[in-house]
Order: sequence, then C-alpha cells, then structure tokens
Amino acid sequence: MAIMQQKKVPTQRGARSTGRPSAGTALSFHPTGFQGVWLIKPTPARDPRGFFMRTFCVREFADRGLVSEFVQHSTSHSALRGTLRGMHFQRPPHAEVKVVTCLKGAIWDVIIDLRPGSPTFLRWECFPLSLENRHQLYIPEGFAHGFQTLMADSEVGYLMSAFYAPEAAGGVRYDDPAFGIAWPLTPVSMSEKDKTWPDFPKPRE
Repeated sequence: MAIMQQKKVPTQRGARSTGRPSAGTALSFHPTGFQGVWLIKPTPARDPRGFFMRTFCVREFADRGLVSEFVQHSTSHSALRGTLRGMHFQRPPHAEVKVVTCLKGAIWDVIIDLRPGSPTFLRWECFPLSLENRHQLYIPEGFAHGFQTLMADSEVGYLMSAFYAPEAAGGVRYDDPAFGIAWPLTPVSMSEKDKTWPDFPKPRE
C-alpha cells in the first residue's frame, strides 16, 4: 500500500508561529549564597490558551559553565505533608550534579555545603519549590540535598549528571547538630536509613 507523504509548506519570513510562543521562554538564572548553586526561574509566555515555558536548555546552561548532560531523570512522590527525605549525596568518583524541581504540591528544599575549603563549608540553606512557582535548584557536586513536603501528595523531579551508584551513596542526618537545620514541620514520615545517618565528623582544626 502506498504511503502518502505530506508536502512541506514554505514558511514566510516574518511569519509568527501559531504552535508555541517565540519570546518570553528563556530561563532566568539567579545566584545564591553558595558558589555554583543557582536558582532557576522560568519565564512563561502566556496567551489565551494558557502558557508555554522552557524548563531546560543545553545552550543556556553551557553559557554559564554549568553541567548540561544529565544521564538519569527521576521522580519521587510523597503522600503525606511533613515527609522528610535526606540529606543525600554520592561520593567521588560518582559525585553528581542535581537539578531539582517540584512537579506537584510544595517542598522546603535544603542543601548543605560539604566542600572542604569552601567559604560556606557546613552552611545550609533552604529554597521553597512548588508547582506554583516552578523554580528549579541547580546543585553542584559536594552538597548534601534533602527536602520536606509542605503539602500532601507532593512530587519532585530530579535531573542527575551521574548514574546512581549504591556503593557511593552517602548521607548526613537531618537533625545533626553540626548543621542545626531548622525544619518547618515535625517529620511525619522518613526512611529508617535517613533517621540513622551517623554524626558528621568534626572538622580538624
């Protein structure tokens, strides 16, 4: 049976596409108090149909010297408000860059700088991520990461630059006094592993 081929219709110069917006979709990169950590905000192009927005661009990441190759994309779902996951990292040679975004609900996203020699070593910071604000957090190697859900049925998306390596998986405890993280809610659901990470070793004088 013959297959009919659709002819390409020439596009006139200056013609505006009716499929997706041509402007207002670039990502907006905002520096944080940590070297190498960026808060990324979308700029939706809106019209009567709704909106179109860019969520990732290799060129925009590369222009800022950021990692732009992510070998694994994952999603987590947390049923209960107050669920706490973290604080996780992967040891070299499997250290990873993460880009984290909230796909549903809202989370209180937390990072800890574990890079010896960094001016912010052992400092933590939180970033509210939600479906409403659609912000993303770019987290370089050398950070522990975790979050607490602020709404039930929250979902979180992760882009990761390295494959998951169980033998390299590490973590620090959410209530370790070495960091003093002030979580917004009393945790209602955690894994046993996250509850029992050992105390972080004190830095040598």
